[in-house]
Amino acid sequence: MRGNSEQIKINQIETMLAVFIDSYNKSIPESFPRATPAILKRFQVEHPALFKHGDMWSVDRHRKKVMDWLSEHRNLS
Repeated sequence: MRGNSEQIKINQIETMLAVFIDSYNKSIPESFPRATPAILKRFQVEHPALFKHGDMWSVDRHRKKVMDWLSEHRNLS
């Protein structure tokens, strides 16, 4: 249980864009589109409600939404 609790805490930590990109790209399957700063800035503009507390990213809040969005916007990557 302790390891699971630690992973939950890590996923909820808010980080800067570069840290999120690194974590995101390492954790997705090879066949998925990769995140880049330019692509994620566009995602941020299109989803301002997810960034009410500034320019911070978290795995818990953003990963799944980014995956879905990138799948729909494959031509950007």
